[in-house]
Amino acid sequence: MEMEDGEPPRIAPAYTPCTFEGESPGPRCGHTLTSVAPVGEPGSANYIGPRLILFGGATALEGGAGPAAGAAAGIRLAGATADVHCFDVNSRTWNKLSPVGEPPSPRAAHAATAVGTMVVIQGGIGPAGLATDDLHVLDLTQTRPKWHRVVVQGAGPGPRYGHVMALVGQRFLLSISGNDGKRPLSDVWSLDTAAKPYEWKKLDPEGEGPPPCMYATASARHDGLLLLCGGRDGNSVVSGGDGNSVPLPGAFGLARHRDGRWEWAVAPGVSPSARYQHAAVFVGLRLHVSGGALGGGRMVEDASSVAVLDTAAGVWCDRKAMVSVARTGRYSADAPGGDASTELTRRCRHAAASVADIIFVYGGLRGGVLLDDLLIADDTPPEQPTLPPSAPAKEPVSGSARKPPMPPRSGILGGEGRQGVAVASAVAAPDDREEDIGAEHANDHLHEVDEESAEQLARINKEEMEVARRAMERGGSGDLTGDDMDDRRYGGTPPPPTAASLARSALDDGRSETPAFKNVTLYRRAVVVAADPAAAGSLGGLVRQLSIDHLENEGRRISFGPEGGAGPPKLLNRQMSMQGVHKKVLQTLLKPRAWKPPTKRQFFLDVHGVVELCDLAENIFKNEPSVLQVRAPVKIFGDLHGQFGDLMRLFDEYGSPSTAGDIAYIDYLFLGDYVDRGAHSLETIILLLALKIEHPRNVHLIRGNHEAADINALFGFRIECIERMGEQAGIWAWQRINQLFNWLPLAALIEKKIICMHGGIGRSIQHVSQIEELQRPISMEAGSMVLMDLLWSDPTENDSIEGLRPNARGPGLVTFGPDRVMEFCQNNDLQLIIRAHECVMDGFERFAAGHLITLFSATNYCGTANNAGAILVLGRDLVVFPKMIHPLPPTGNSGSSSPDYQDEWMQELNSQRPPTPTRGRPQPANDRNSLAFI
Repeated sequence: MEMEDGEPPRIAPAYTPCTFEGESPGPRCGHTLTSVAPVGEPGSANYIGPRLILFGGATALEGGAGPAAGAAAGIRLAGATADVHCFDVNSRTWNKLSPVGEPPSPRAAHAATAVGTMVVIQGGIGPAGLATDDLHVLDLTQTRPKWHRVVVQGAGPGPRYGHVMALVGQRFLLSISGNDGKRPLSDVWSLDTAAKPYEWKKLDPEGEGPPPCMYATASARHDGLLLLCGGRDGNSVVSGGDGNSVPLPGAFGLARHRDGRWEWAVAPGVSPSARYQHAAVFVGLRLHVSGGALGGGRMVEDASSVAVLDTAAGVWCDRKAMVSVARTGRYSADAPGGDASTELTRRCRHAAASVADIIFVYGGLRGGVLLDDLLIADDTPPEQPTLPPSAPAKEPVSGSARKPPMPPRSGILGGEGRQGVAVASAVAAPDDREEDIGAEHANDHLHEVDEESAEQLARINKEEMEVARRAMERGGSGDLTGDDMDDRRYGGTPPPPTAASLARSALDDGRSETPAFKNVTLYRRAVVVAADPAAAGSLGGLVRQLSIDHLENEGRRISFGPEGGAGPPKLLNRQMSMQGVHKKVLQTLLKPRAWKPPTKRQFFLDVHGVVELCDLAENIFKNEPSVLQVRAPVKIFGDLHGQFGDLMRLFDEYGSPSTAGDIAYIDYLFLGDYVDRGAHSLETIILLLALKIEHPRNVHLIRGNHEAADINALFGFRIECIERMGEQAGIWAWQRINQLFNWLPLAALIEKKIICMHGGIGRSIQHVSQIEELQRPISMEAGSMVLMDLLWSDPTENDSIEGLRPNARGPGLVTFGPDRVMEFCQNNDLQLIIRAHECVMDGFERFAAGHLITLFSATNYCGTANNAGAILVLGRDLVVFPKMIHPLPPTGNSGSSSPDYQDEWMQELNSQRPPTPTRGRPQPANDRNSLAFI
């Protein structure tokens, strides 16, 4: 699928045969291939480079060859082996190992994973039937490999085959699904390698998990997220079924929360094909899937025989393009669009492993023939444009412009600019009876290489500008006119930056430090949920990627446009436990797919609940600095303005901070303006406060200009509180929430490279330390020029307008040019400013050669703008992914079917006090609504 600028998305890499030396393992299937970390220091006498360990498998088939045998033939158990073969990655040499100790019995369809420099084997089926569920460990730390049997107390998973096993978070050994000889399974077992005596525990994860299945694959990401992909329902002759196996599509993520809970969640995107007996392995944030069977002697073929799930972008790609609908049919090698190279990956029952950015595939079964070839693919990410503080972003190198190289014989982990991915190194205990796989014997050095308007809406609102003017006067600021702009361009002499302003220690949440050399990169494509009413109910077909250089609306602000929107999302009520008022809020409101506007406008919390919630949240905010220190990865949200339905849609499409979402692995940052304009300001702010209480170290809120009593008294929030809670209780709740607003942090610094704020830097802010020195609680009336600039200022209309200019929002407010942005970034050693405060047609907009991004998350602002909403997802590698939603189509009758239906009082208020005028368009000379006329 070619994108607008002709540059294809980053597709799955191609596999090519890899030549090797030594004693090949020979033809086989149903084996395992495991990547083992190097031992020792490079250059030392005892150094052993990265290796692949192949164990077991079947070397013969029951019933001989034939076309039908490709996926349906059984394994002749007499051909099962317990052989161990080692592939030296640096020298590309196979060797057969002869470990000492007690080996496991011959088997195939077993599971294996690495724990440091050890390979753990469990389950499978052999000549005598199902193997036991004992854990066998192959210790590769020493020169002579050795087998050990791990003693585990209590009941375990039991004998099974066709299951998966993975080490999650470098600690928890998980065994999932499979077949016990009677039926397919869906259970999850965990063994904590850091706790002795070792003991299996059966887990009961929350969320929507996979059905009972076998022959799936599982791979754990470096940060502890496990993805289980594909599989079949187990309805085979062996398990007592009729042989009509059903391959399963998609993937499921399994995560462990900080409080010890485990949870399943459906992975995003549309898989190109259902499959089983395939192979899958992570490289960075991309899950690489190869081959697989479909049942009835058929296998996945052509472009879909290789697929990648990009967990950062939330999309699947195959060899052709990003996948929006499941692939059907096939191309022959001679037909248009055919690719003869994909014949290499048309196989099943093979095995895969990865070292650094290189994926290896060995053996398998194709058309009744056992394979003995070794395939290789390079998933090294293409060069990305960076944002140095003093230079504009450069164009990236297209992922299709480079051919994946073969690893050199000198070592694929070597070479200039190449950084490897290694699993934890471990030193094993030399015990003949029991092998120690505890975390205390592991050195977890993970080296990550992760991939990265037509018209003004309405007249200027006199009341808003008057409020801003009064606030400016109370803050001691004077009006700034064009005549004195040059003389007062940057205000007074700024204080020098303090060490604390750039070196405040981040909260320790267990995540690895982001390398200091990484640069911030804006990913060149935005993920979009397209507006296509005809595709309602099939959201997978609506997801696409657009080049951000070809977003037709970028560079212009609110405008009228064609109607359109996506169909209503599917319903899924995610239940949560109730313990305290914030738990009640989460249970009631955090329903990304199931939330609907209440039929009765009465708010579900009484004033006592609101006050209790504010008390809990305020205690957290009091202990936070004025400038938060946030770690990547993080999702960033712009203005919401009471459009709670849009917040739920963003959570539904791109992950939510819930037990069924991704809060354990990514933080959430909200940039203010939670209330006013929309009809559900109460739901919006109350849910965000509840999330802050539930996840105080991972949900971050900063203040916007509407988080002030004199502003939200005029633009809807006070009226909503009274209308939905009663006059006395509503005023009480409104006052208490505004007291809390005075404690909100004012900015956020991400990895000391990106600063996030609501408005901008205006004329007065030269250093981050100026924001850090603002003492809270702080009201708008008592605020300084720094606070006013931080919450109210905007960029100029475009990059060609430099310096400072009067701001149409009101007297004393300014807009700042790209030169101010570059100077601020240089003064503070920053690469990017992310701010909100202005509605933009595509939900996000670049400024200052990409060094500033404006972000707006509410769609169809005030019911008339027809703008898209967006969030930014910043990965651990500091690549920024824009993700968008379009406004839903108008219902035409009942307002209750629209997620952000505005009552008559809100419609009338927005008519009387229309939103800020569009940025980037000059005011007409005789416009009675212009600032000059007023």
